[in-house]
Amino acid sequence: MQKTAYSVTPGGWAQANKVAGATQFLFISGQVPAGADGVVPEDITEQSHLVWANLKVQLAAADMTLENVVKLTIFLTDQSYGKAMAAVRSQHFGPNIQPTVTTIIAGLFDPRWKIEIEAIAAA
Repeated sequence: MQKTAYSVTPGGWAQANKVAGATQFLFISGQVPAGADGVVPEDITEQSHLVWANLKVQLAAADMTLENVVKLTIFLTDQSYGKAMAAVRSQHFGPNIQPTVTTIIAGLFDPRWKIEIEAIAAA
């Protein structure tokens, strides 16, 4: 599979991704900031780390990694959480991983959640 990113932003996001030769696509439903024990941290930074960890678990189950991600939709309950989420994201994504991203400010199902992320990956 070959992934080509176009018009990469200073933040590392691609405006478009072209995927050629993929034989598998993985559609990951919204990953939320709850651990296996159901505990939801209060802090947006901790919630962000947990959401990325949960996303990685789903990717690993399909023999994929963050490098396979071509599209992310990030839901935040408050625009002010954007900087903290971006700082955590940069710890998980290397400079060569450039998915397309849409960020939406919205209410989430559980009022404790400050972030939720869904993804599309290709291999």
